Amino acid sequence: MPDQTFDIVIIGGGIVGLSTAMHAICALPHLRLLLVEKEDGVARHQSGHNSGVIHSGIYYKPGSLKARFCVEGAAAMVAFCRQYNLPHEICGKVIVATSAEEVPRLNALLDRGKANGLAGLRLLQQEQLREIEPHSTGLLGVLVPGTGITDYAAVSQKYAEILTAQGGTISTGTEVRAVVRRGAEMMVETNRGEFAARYVINCAGLHSDRVSQMAGQKPEVRIVPFRGEYYDLVPEQTHLVRTLIYPVPDPKFPFLGVHFTRRIQGGVDAGPNAVLAFKREGYKRTDFNLRDFAGTLTYPGFWHMAGKYWRDGASEYYRSLSKRAFVKALQRLVPEIVGSDLVADGSGVRAQAVRPDGSMVDDFQFVQADRMLHVWNVPSPAATASLPIGRHIAEMARQGMEDGRPRPSL
Repeated sequence: MPDQTFDIVIIGGGIVGLSTAMHAICALPHLRLLLVEKEDGVARHQSGHNSGVIHSGIYYKPGSLKARFCVEGAAAMVAFCRQYNLPHEICGKVIVATSAEEVPRLNALLDRGKANGLAGLRLLQQEQLREIEPHSTGLLGVLVPGTGITDYAAVSQKYAEILTAQGGTISTGTEVRAVVRRGAEMMVETNRGEFAARYVINCAGLHSDRVSQMAGQKPEVRIVPFRGEYYDLVPEQTHLVRTLIYPVPDPKFPFLGVHFTRRIQGGVDAGPNAVLAFKREGYKRTDFNLRDFAGTLTYPGFWHMAGKYWRDGASEYYRSLSKRAFVKALQRLVPEIVGSDLVADGSGVRAQAVRPDGSMVDDFQFVQADRMLHVWNVPSPAATASLPIGRHIAEMARQGMEDGRPRPSL
C-alpha cells in the first residue's frame, strides 16, 4: 500500500513545476496535489542560477510557444512582482550591431519583435545609442524598453507559498527512483516512500529525460547540459552599463553570446559563455559525474551536434579557459572593458534537449502520455514565461485526467 494518495504528483521543484502546481490547485482547490523535489529546497538549479532577466520575446520565432508565452509571461511577471511586492525593475535593453554584417540581422530582429507584438521598439542610430549607453560603440542598436530584471528564486518561493496556502504539499529532499503504473494509478517511488497518483507531471528539468525513462516512456530527446560562466564587473566600473547590453545573435550558433546584465540585487554580470558540462548539475569546471558524462558521449545526437558546431564550441571553451579571450568578446559591446574590471562569478547550467539527429529543440516541448505529462524542453525564457507555461501545463493535465487518452506533443 502506498504511503499517501494524491490526484496529481509533480516531479521537480523548479519555477515551472511550482507554477504548474500553483495554477492547478488554484483552478481546482479540492485537488490533492504533491510536488516532490530531490534538493532540500525549491529553485536550486536552473531557476536559481539564471540572469534574472524578464525577457521581452524579441528573439523568438513568431507564432512559437516561446514567442507567445514570453510576451504574455513578461507582462504577467511584472504584474505578479507588483502584486506581491517582489523586487523588479523595468530597465530596458539595447541590442547592438557591432559590424556591417550584423546590421541586416538587427533589422530582421526589429521586424520579428514587432511581429511578436512588442511595444516601443526603436531603431537607434549610433548617436542615439550613445545617449542611452555612452560606453557602447555599436554601429546601430535596437531599444527594447520593456525588458526588466527580477529575482526568480524569490518568485519561485512566492509560487511555493501560494501553493501551500491553497492546500498543496511540497516534499523536499524527496528523490524519485521509479515511476510505475499499477492498475488505474501511477506509483511514484522515492527515498521517502511510495506515493500513488491519478496523474503525474514530469518537470524534472535537467533529469526530465531520465524520469521519462523511469516511467517507460522513451524520450524523443536527450538532455545535454551546457554550463554558462559569468564574470562580475567590479563596483567602480558598473557605470559602464546603464541598461542591459546584448549582441545580435548569430543564426549559425544556437546560443546568444556574451552580454551585460544588471542584477536586481545590484552590480552587473558579464557573460555567459556556453560550454559542455561534465555533470548535469556541474556548476564548476571541475564538476564531473561518470554517468552523466558517459550518457552524453554515448548519445549519437551529441556527436551530430558536435560535428555541426565544433568550431563554435572550441571558441566557447577557449573563452572559458582564457579571461583575455572573454574580455575581448565583451569589448565588442563595451570597448573600455579591461581584464581588471572583471572578477569571476557563478555559473548556470542549461538543460538543452537534443534530438538523435543532433538538432536542438528550439521551442518549448510538452508531451502527453498515458496518465502522465512530460516537460522535455523549457530553457530560457522559461522563467519569464513561467506563469503562462504553468497554466498551460495544468490545463493539459486536467484534460489528460478527464479523458485518459494520450495527446499529441506540442
